[in-house]
Amino acid sequence: MSTLPRPRETPAELLRPRTVWRDEDGTRRPALVWRAGPHWRMASSALLGGGIGERAWVLNLQVRPGYDRMDPVAHLTEVAAPLGLTGAGVGLMTAADVTAWTHGADEGVEAAVTTGIGIPTWAAAPVPGRPGAPPPGTINILAAVPAALSDAALINAVATATEAKVQALLDAGYACTGTPSDAVCVAAHTPNPSRPTEPFGGPRSLWGARLARAVYTAVLRGALDDRHRRHTTPKPPPPQER
Repeated sequence: MSTLPRPRETPAELLRPRTVWRDEDGTRRPALVWRAGPHWRMASSALLGGGIGERAWVLNLQVRPGYDRMDPVAHLTEVAAPLGLTGAGVGLMTAADVTAWTHGADEGVEAAVTTGIGIPTWAAAPVPGRPGAPPPGTINILAAVPAALSDAALINAVATATEAKVQALLDAGYACTGTPSDAVCVAAHTPNPSRPTEPFGGPRSLWGARLARAVYTAVLRGALDDRHRRHTTPKPPPPQER
């Protein structure tokens, strides 16, 4: 197990995703919503709202196992609109239980992670991927940094969060770098004249180090919780008295 300084954890004050519910395919399914508001820039690998730009909200949508819709962007938009999530935002998908999300925090940086490790894999796998739209992500990382980051620092922060995820998975006992369709979103304040832009987001930079510890904490908790859920056999109901 790697040696990592204990996070200086603080209460969730910045990143507070709410659970919302919807009826779909005859099933009631949850989603997580973070209404970040204005003056946030996000770097994300998500299909909806991916790339770098001003974003006001994040939707982490739980979908059915074996999800096979080929229009995930349209699907995310359909769900977002009735929730009042309009304009620029980020939409993630996962088949994992989003109500079991885990939290990590370190000196102002926070991470909210949903974890489902049903298909662990190495990034450089020898088998080529299947053509077509990717399946829904199973480890989704959302992190918020209360500082203004340059474009380069935001991209570096995404890499830092991913490295911290892998470190946590290895420490949790998984021989993998993640699942085939993990997604990540890092949010930071929009630069302005009174808020200087931080040029670095790597793991030894001020904010990158805090980000790494927050993400590591959340992913490690999520990975251990997910393993427990998968290996816990539900107890049969007690026999009814006659």
